[in-house]
Amino acid sequence: MNTDYSNKATNEEIRARFDRDVERFSNLDTGQATTIDAPITMDLCTEAAKYANPDATQLLDIGCGAGNYTLKMLEKVPNLNCTLNDLSQPMLERARERVSAQTSGSVETIQGDMRGLELPDGQFDIVLAAATLHHLRDDADWEAVFGKIYKLLKPGGSFWISDIVQHDAPLLEALFQQRFADHLEKLGGAELRKKVLDYVAHEDTPRSLNFQLDLMKKGGFRYTEVLHKNGNVAAFGGIK
Repeated sequence: MNTDYSNKATNEEIRARFDRDVERFSNLDTGQATTIDAPITMDLCTEAAKYANPDATQLLDIGCGAGNYTLKMLEKVPNLNCTLNDLSQPMLERARERVSAQTSGSVETIQGDMRGLELPDGQFDIVLAAATLHHLRDDADWEAVFGKIYKLLKPGGSFWISDIVQHDAPLLEALFQQRFADHLEKLGGAELRKKVLDYVAHEDTPRSLNFQLDLMKKGGFRYTEVLHKNGNVAAFGGIK
């Protein structure tokens, strides 16, 4: 796919916005409230991980934000060793503080782009990625990151994603974008709607659910599952 992404936000721009928005991402009850069904998708992804890997000891949370998904995971599988990755150092500091208070396991933070993660193959039982993969750009980015995550998982390990998704059919994309806009306006009025849609347009390049499930299947995942989809948001994953 030869698409020009030169008008999209740089890592530095994305990092700066998240540096300023730590408080909004520190609400465990709502997750990322601007995302449709955020509490449902957080619960489903972590519940699926618990059932897939009940004896897990090693967790990687990519684009962890302030740590909500890891905290929810620790409610279900306690005392995990947690590796937290995010572009934003203030987010990582908040995540470390919150997660360290809830686990007797180790807590490691890695500040930087998910594409540059250098970790041992076969280290993790569970990998979580919530509202972060949509920052990937071209096909090579997506293929590299999905391939990397597959290698990082232990045999039988699982990868769970909660994120906005694009739709292959333009008319359906228009429908679900309108539903997303309506959700934002109901949540915070016209001002929030404009703010979120503006930064989504500038920062995000999501791919379809079909595209991502196909990547997982081609990459070697034994099972892939859709846990939930509502509008432009989906929760899904796979087991190695």
